Amino acid sequence: MTDALKRLSEEGVAIWLDDLSRKRITSGNLAELIDQQHVVGVTTNPSIFQKAISQGDGYDQQLADLSARKVTVEEAIRMITTADVRDAADILRPVFDATGGQDGRVSIEVDPRLAHNTQATIAEAKQLAWLVDRPNTLIKIPATEAGLPAITETIGKGISVNVTLIFSLERYRKVMDAYLAGLEKAKAAGLDLSKIHSVASFFVSRVDTEIDKRIDALGTDDAKAARGKAGLANARLAYEAFEEVFSGDRWAALDKAQANKQRPLWASTGVKDKAYKDTLYVDDLVAPGTVNTMPEATLEATADHGQITGNTIAGTYDQSRAEIEAVEKLGISYDEVVQLLEDEGVEKFEAAWNDLLKSTEAELKRLAPSEG
Repeated sequence: MTDALKRLSEEGVAIWLDDLSRKRITSGNLAELIDQQHVVGVTTNPSIFQKAISQGDGYDQQLADLSARKVTVEEAIRMITTADVRDAADILRPVFDATGGQDGRVSIEVDPRLAHNTQATIAEAKQLAWLVDRPNTLIKIPATEAGLPAITETIGKGISVNVTLIFSLERYRKVMDAYLAGLEKAKAAGLDLSKIHSVASFFVSRVDTEIDKRIDALGTDDAKAARGKAGLANARLAYEAFEEVFSGDRWAALDKAQANKQRPLWASTGVKDKAYKDTLYVDDLVAPGTVNTMPEATLEATADHGQITGNTIAGTYDQSRAEIEAVEKLGISYDEVVQLLEDEGVEKFEAAWNDLLKSTEAELKRLAPSEG
């Protein structure tokens, strides 16, 4: 069952699970996935926590205690989510130690309502790092315009970061620039660069979903020939940019100071269109020094029937550029699509956060002790 996942790991792709819940931690399931399915990291987001807290009774005891203390709903969410991340980080600590801090990582996101507020994002990142208090945590910061300087400042303080919601190649280059600037700040402050890590979460399936929708609206044979190609092409060109930036002169100076490359992380790798193979965004995005964070269904599909055939990014750059150009020639604007996806991404996480607030508030009321 795990041969494909083993091969994927051997090709230099770190397998992370895009899910976390109290039940996954306490049942031993997370430890089992690490032991048997080559999982070496975990990512979370507001949608994942909203789903976890609203299902089952795994959080009842902590919620009852928080309700008895009359904490605010926002404080309750912080206590619950950081507890899960801390426990997951402890389970992954052996992986962290074995990989010199590269893997064994658990990501937790800043409040998505702060996505357009630089100073609040920096303050939130510092608070989350302090609350979780584990060296193998990554603080997730969105790659909005306001997020870029927050990334630099947070890295500059020695806090490791997972940059999320990256859709465009131009924004990705700015993310890498923000990371390098943060490392330069950390170096100037005398911090140990070898302890600072980062990944850049480049979203894949959502690009195809949006562009395919526009292709289908055109309805021509020429348009249909371009279906399902833009997501992979976009991600492969991101890897080209990664190779370029992390072999340049600016990086060389940081490399000498024992800095770590910011790895590209393929996010949104669950296939949305049933016309495509369910392991598309795993099989076709294999290259060394990358991370693929998978929903459990994608992880299981890859274990069962993934086709790992070596590096599937090398040598694809010209073809990838041609595929993006083919979409543009249909009258579909790449720039418009990626900006829309960023805006929608922030909105979806905000909506999930608001749902999380509502469901947690309802649970606090349900479990409140009777007065007396």
